[in-house]
Amino acid sequence: MSALTIGEVAHRTGAATSALRYWEDLGLITAVRTTGNQRRYERATIRRVSFIRAAQRVGLSLDEIGAALATLPEQRTPTARDWARLSRAWRERLDEQIRRIEKLRDDLDGCIGCGCLSLTTCALNNTADWQANLGPGAHKLEV
Repeated sequence: MSALTIGEVAHRTGAATSALRYWEDLGLITAVRTTGNQRRYERATIRRVSFIRAAQRVGLSLDEIGAALATLPEQRTPTARDWARLSRAWRERLDEQIRRIEKLRDDLDGCIGCGCLSLTTCALNNTADWQANLGPGAHKLEV
């Protein structure tokens, strides 16, 4: 099997070539260089890039993705069991994220329903900025 060009990997995965270069700089994917200094990727890179894109879509950071990918074997193509292990490791984190998104949806329901975004009745209102003492972030969404 022949190695893939950056354009071929981009086309197959839907990732921008700039993203592929960036992920390579971060060590998330690897390429070899031709004598003309062009990147060539193994076909297994398509699976890694697809995994990166899926993980980003559910809100995982590149640091989290990189840590997970670092646990994959380098001497062989990852198996379905390897990928399943990664997804199990993130289950609790994703469940918490789902809970937060549901809370946001439920707390904003009244505001979105009436369209007023009233500062006197809004469940997310932070009168007198008292939550600043709690530090950065959206504290009323955390429960």
